[in-house]
Amino acid sequence: MSAAKNANLCWGQRYMWLKYHRLPPGERHDTHIVLRLAIPHDVTVANCRAAINYLTRRHESLRTTYHLDPGPEPRRQVHPPAALPILLATTERDGTPAPAEIVERLGTTDFRLDVDWPIRACVITTGGVPKQIVLVLNHLAVDAWTVREIKRELTVQCAGFSSRRPAALEPVRNQPSDLARHESSAEATAVAARSLAYWGTEIGRLPADPFAARRTPDGDPTLPDREPVALDGRPLTPDREPVARSATLTSPSLLDAVRRIAAADQVWPSLVHVTAYTAMMAAYTGLGTVAHLSFSGNREPGPYAGVMTCMFAPMLVTVDCHDDPTFEELLRRVAERFELARTHSSVPYDQVVELVSREGSRRGRPVRLGSEVNFIKQRSSEARARRTTFAWKTVPTAWAYEEMDTYFRIDEWRDAVVVGFHARSSVMGAGDMERFLRGYETVLLAGADIRISDVTRLAAFSAPATRSTPAPGTTPESAPEAEQALAEVVRQVNGLGEVDLSDSYTLAGGRALRIPRVLALLAAHGWAGASVHHLTGPQPLRALARKLTPEITPEAVIESPRHVLTQP
Repeated sequence: MSAAKNANLCWGQRYMWLKYHRLPPGERHDTHIVLRLAIPHDVTVANCRAAINYLTRRHESLRTTYHLDPGPEPRRQVHPPAALPILLATTERDGTPAPAEIVERLGTTDFRLDVDWPIRACVITTGGVPKQIVLVLNHLAVDAWTVREIKRELTVQCAGFSSRRPAALEPVRNQPSDLARHESSAEATAVAARSLAYWGTEIGRLPADPFAARRTPDGDPTLPDREPVALDGRPLTPDREPVARSATLTSPSLLDAVRRIAAADQVWPSLVHVTAYTAMMAAYTGLGTVAHLSFSGNREPGPYAGVMTCMFAPMLVTVDCHDDPTFEELLRRVAERFELARTHSSVPYDQVVELVSREGSRRGRPVRLGSEVNFIKQRSSEARARRTTFAWKTVPTAWAYEEMDTYFRIDEWRDAVVVGFHARSSVMGAGDMERFLRGYETVLLAGADIRISDVTRLAAFSAPATRSTPAPGTTPESAPEAEQALAEVVRQVNGLGEVDLSDSYTLAGGRALRIPRVLALLAAHGWAGASVHHLTGPQPLRALARKLTPEITPEAVIESPRHVLTQP
């Protein structure tokens, strides 16, 4: 049996690494993907086990654990092939947990990244006959393309068992370890450097806060409780705004309308949707430059396009709307800007985070990226809706821990377009959220000549609220022990000399990818209160030390951080 091997995280995994560690325990199932596969007749439980174990043997990403130590960078450890524990769940009422209960537990239990393989499996049976395979996958190991390939390979294997003919799967050309080696090559490093120069220019064009004209104070989402919409620890009352809201608009008419526009302008349907989003956001914010984070699969033709791992990452798309363009002209600009962003998407995401942090330090205030937009095809889903419907949804508690102000997701189903929208109450109220979604549909149905000024008139958003300047508060002093502990941990994890507490984490030389290890070391020595979001911002380390609170008894306070924190 081969020994375990270590490798760096691939570039596409770095976004999910930071996202995972932004979420508190109990909310990390937001990074899980649940895959269900119907089983054909004549396939046995043993066949299902064989198919799943063959899958993990073929693909090293499914037998990989992720570690903060040893060394400064997080590491992947690829384990030798072994049998994966597979749960059986029966639909009979025999006193055992029902399939829904088992799948719920598998899907909502956090993966222990340094112990668990990023795959869990369950076979659902009726009368001892398998009916469905359910896999729960950690997003660090897979992306949408990978999930489709896993489903295809399982389908081919099960069909082979059913027909009593050996399944033929093409050999695996490259594993994630091969991709990681390529990304450390001089060629890939040069490409990343050019891309980072592009991102630096784009980040410099951003407004510091895209919702500056709309933002009102809200609670502190870094102190959450278990209530989905009251995430600042205070009870939700009738006269108090929730921290965030979520809504969906389901529109059968958008499916054909968007496809017609896409065919006429020879662009992807996703870009038509992004154009409508850009027009609505320009109307709402009043900005001449509208930006959002979009997502790229990073699977361009080449030897590593078929690597089974997480390869996607967000990319910044900025669009000029100053001259009140028509929808047709705006679509052309969106397509051009999206292509530029996609061309420069092959870059470690954590280094883009560091660019944003440095830009915030240069301006003396945080630079907020603001919004994410995601387009997903759901070919197997049906809405069965005959007309447009609008509905309020429960805000996912995990999303409320993100630093984004809005999240806009377009799902293209078989018979309709389903648009989901999360927004913080500090940037958008309930009425404007509904106007945004309904206006979005109106824009796409209106035609090529509608302008942003027309969108502003049709949407009839509420006027920005008059904001009062908050009275200056007293800045709490940080304990010397907290400052010493933070400086020493940052120094140790990043291999630095002396750390200047007047610098931000990034300006002091800290790397974004190492922040989870910084937080783990702080927690190990009794300090809580800091987060990934805090350390990726422009705040000086001395200000961050004020957020640290001891979670140990007074007699156990660290007296000599340099000595204690260098112990193994």
